[in-house]
Amino acid sequence: MSEHSRSWVEQMSTGLAVVDEALRVQWINSALAELLGLGLRHAQGQLLQGLLQDAKIAEQAKRSLSEQRTVQCRGVLLPGIQSGQRVDVALQPLEGGSLLVEVHALAETPSTVSPLSATLRGFAHEVKNPLAGLRGAAQLLQRRLEDPDMQSLAGMVIKEADRLAALANRLLHHDGAPRLVAVNLHKLMERVGELIRAEPSPPRLRQDYDPSLPDVEGDADRLQQVLLNLARNAIEAGAKTLTLRSRVEHGVRLGDRMFRSALRLDVMDDGPGVPTALRDTLFEPLVSGRVDGTGLGLALSREIAYEHGGELRYVSRPGETVFSLYLPLPPRVGAAVSTGRSNG
Repeated sequence: MSEHSRSWVEQMSTGLAVVDEALRVQWINSALAELLGLGLRHAQGQLLQGLLQDAKIAEQAKRSLSEQRTVQCRGVLLPGIQSGQRVDVALQPLEGGSLLVEVHALAETPSTVSPLSATLRGFAHEVKNPLAGLRGAAQLLQRRLEDPDMQSLAGMVIKEADRLAALANRLLHHDGAPRLVAVNLHKLMERVGELIRAEPSPPRLRQDYDPSLPDVEGDADRLQQVLLNLARNAIEAGAKTLTLRSRVEHGVRLGDRMFRSALRLDVMDDGPGVPTALRDTLFEPLVSGRVDGTGLGLALSREIAYEHGGELRYVSRPGETVFSLYLPLPPRVGAAVSTGRSNG
């Protein structure tokens, strides 16, 4: 980078750095140094992974260099004086084998605004009227049907419509914070299983639960919505077998905190996997692998995970995709289950 170019970018508010092929910092601007709470000289020569304290950044940086294309990393948590602030990081290959790192601080923070984006609140507003019509139709069917099984299915539709309407109302109004109560996660997963079996062409369903799982403080409706979104995404992607699995996992980093133990709820399927073109932006609103998809389900699911202090992650290859909802356990509870199993 020329001296003229460096002088110009020093005036930018975007955090910038240039790293070499070994991912060591060659240059960093004042904006990024300030975000990280570092002196310019101290940052020189540091490894990118150490600078941002995120192992995934190094993996994505190597990928960007090897594939010679820009890679986006969303929602990265910064260390230093801005610890707890999420940023987006763009990694762009430069001539000569170096890499430009752009760090964009996100405007919204959980302390000042609702964690739900305007897009998702708009979605909540749009579904209220169709839900009311759906509930009314189900009520009419329930009254007219004589078959008890059909009445039960109509009742399930009514109950789900009421749950979604309540969820939409809470996303739209000031009481949108999650309502935390003790939640039995296995009962929650059983409920999701019942709803999946009621689908027109349900997949084969497997349930693999760790019986040692304790209750967790959470919003049952919202957590159910996450699991249901993941399960229905798998079905719509062509999965023939769906597995709902629960585990306790030890030594888990969620955001910028390390937890002795965390709960992991998996939705695993045997579908074709997440398309390569969508992997970097999969959790962003309006990104979908289906022509008729809205691209809101995963965005909503990730935000619900963040609300609970957790994360939503996935690994995918053809024939096996696993979406995992991680929920932190308080220290006392985590210590109590630390001798439990931690199977994959």
